Amino acid sequence: MKRTLILVLALAACLVLTGSCKSAQKKMAEQLKSEIVDDLENNLLPWWMENVPDDADGFWGEVRCDGTPVMEADRAGILNARILWTFSSAYRVLGKTEYKALADRAAKYYRAHFIDPEYGGSFYQLTPDGAPSQTQKSTYCIAFGIYALSEHYRATGDQASLEAAVGLFRDFEAHIYDAAQGGGYIEGFTRDWQLPTPRPGRPAVTKTMNTHIHVMEGLTNLYRVWPDPVLRDRLFELVEILQTHLYNAETHHLILYCDRDWNSFNNADSYGHDIETSWLLCETAEVLGDKALIEKIRRQAVDMCSTALDEGLRPDNALMYEKRGNGSYQSNSAWWCQNETVVGCINAWQITGEDRYLEQAVKTWEFIKANHIDRENGGWFCNLNDDNTPRLQEMKASTWNCPYHNSRMGYEIIARISK
Repeated sequence: MKRTLILVLALAACLVLTGSCKSAQKKMAEQLKSEIVDDLENNLLPWWMENVPDDADGFWGEVRCDGTPVMEADRAGILNARILWTFSSAYRVLGKTEYKALADRAAKYYRAHFIDPEYGGSFYQLTPDGAPSQTQKSTYCIAFGIYALSEHYRATGDQASLEAAVGLFRDFEAHIYDAAQGGGYIEGFTRDWQLPTPRPGRPAVTKTMNTHIHVMEGLTNLYRVWPDPVLRDRLFELVEILQTHLYNAETHHLILYCDRDWNSFNNADSYGHDIETSWLLCETAEVLGDKALIEKIRRQAVDMCSTALDEGLRPDNALMYEKRGNGSYQSNSAWWCQNETVVGCINAWQITGEDRYLEQAVKTWEFIKANHIDRENGGWFCNLNDDNTPRLQEMKASTWNCPYHNSRMGYEIIARISK
């Protein structure tokens, strides 16, 4: 009887402690969401709305840290697609009409200027007046077109954007999907879909981790609004590729570069991509609705997130960019790595319930607040020096410096913490 009473009291104490821990977790998560959403609505999105639309119907190709546009800069398809995705998502999640107006502007410009009317696919880059300046076909770039156009349809119901996204997927099927040699997606082509001539003395990189994760991301979003059976098959295949050909199950790192037959030739570890892919894989499995796959992917996601933190986290709670193949590190902070760390940690916390993941998300957000947010001119500093000072010579908006990673962190936190 005495032993039973002790067990009951111990169980009661555990329940009290568990309830207290859950309450503390909830409070911590809600505070994190509040701060991220405040920055999203009052700093990040306003900066892009005020500084990046040009004087006509498009967007500047480059904008300096002080908000001054570089009027002669070409316009990149990647930047324009990410602007379209960002403000389409902003309207879907936050519901403000000014976000829809900018999303509609971006969609019209993208459809009118970036889609190649002769050969299909999309142009990589345009001149300031909207004429093609780099016409090669980048699978990565086209994937972001699918991601953005499908999100615009998802947010607004604009049929023209859905048709354009489906058209780009048809181009994937006709030209990019490697049905003849190992599956997956070839990295790039000439304008008329010929394989480019390899550079002398350099390995023929034809299939890469970075392109495949963003193809998966784009096709997942398209499947949400257009559940085509062929598209579904491609998503299952992409998940498998990111469990096999492009993943080392022993080290829990992605494999970055392969030839057409999936032979790898680089042993670098990209911590930011590892932790980003950890939650993107979960997203795709959940959209597909396959319970067995979801459970399998969740285990992989936790392994990838945990390993990235164990090996790539700096003492100040910023995630390093990568470990190079020669063993040296690119250790400075890139904004996108920190954004993906926050989302990846929240995802791992939701899977495991382990406090350390939530706590790390908060710590990395604290680093972002202290170092990446521009308190003087608004917006974010994208990349920092080794001493965490901003690289003021870099553009705040450019081909690669876009609002997609940091805005998506906000949208993900809203969805995940509201569950």
